[in-house]
Amino acid sequence: MYVTKMIENKREANRKQVFKVLCYFLHCSVERIMTRGVVLFAFSLLYIIEVQGLQHVFALHGKDLHLDVKEPFKLVKQTDVFSWKFNSNANIVKHVLNSEPDVSDNYKGRVESFGPSYSLLLKNVQHSDSGDYTAIVSVQSDKKVAEYKVIVQDPVTPADLTVHLVSNNSDSCNLTVTCSTVDYNISSSFRCDAQHCSHADKNNLNTTGNVSSLKVYLHQDTIFCNHSNQVSWNQTMKVLKSYCDIKTDSSGATIIAASTSVLSFLTLSITLCVIMK
Repeated sequence: MYVTKMIENKREANRKQVFKVLCYFLHCSVERIMTRGVVLFAFSLLYIIEVQGLQHVFALHGKDLHLDVKEPFKLVKQTDVFSWKFNSNANIVKHVLNSEPDVSDNYKGRVESFGPSYSLLLKNVQHSDSGDYTAIVSVQSDKKVAEYKVIVQDPVTPADLTVHLVSNNSDSCNLTVTCSTVDYNISSSFRCDAQHCSHADKNNLNTTGNVSSLKVYLHQDTIFCNHSNQVSWNQTMKVLKSYCDIKTDSSGATIIAASTSVLSFLTLSITLCVIMK
């Protein structure tokens, strides 16, 4: 009995030792996993901040572009410098304390930069102005206080909208509508009757690319074709029913008109009878 008790105590001690070892490794593993998770989260956060910091700006060709500095700062010493750069290395304009802005030769007459925020005004933007714009404050070290990716676009051209009559009878008509530009083409079928027009197939009515987008939609009996990009928009429209020869049901209108006249007459008669009484 005594030997059996010793064996059980030994087994219990072994189990506790094994449990301690397992807990140690589990604790270390959890700590490592948590540490890695925090590191991964930190890298993800930095990545998100970097992505959000670089703002995409679309500018219309030939118009002026205004870029702001969102993060406040001050030039305190004469050695402090603020500058706008194009594609990281080309200086656009430079500011030092208590001095007029120093505009680079390539941008003279096209650029204005003024305090207290030192925003940038670039006039008459061209396609060659597309690129990265960075505002940098150099105090003890360089610090980015604004980043923009500028994309200069032309205004979109009007879309070519054509309507082709496929079939026609006294009740309804079927038409094919085509909306096209240099880059895109949308073609779809529509049906009109005396009351309304509707989309007659399952073809997609919009398409989007890297430069612009094209969209077709129907409102009542009018078809619209919209061509747009980030800086301009153009719309073409046509009335579909004008391409059809649909006869309206005049008998229904006659019955409604007659019923309305009879109802009005009865109402007037009853009113007169009440007054005479």
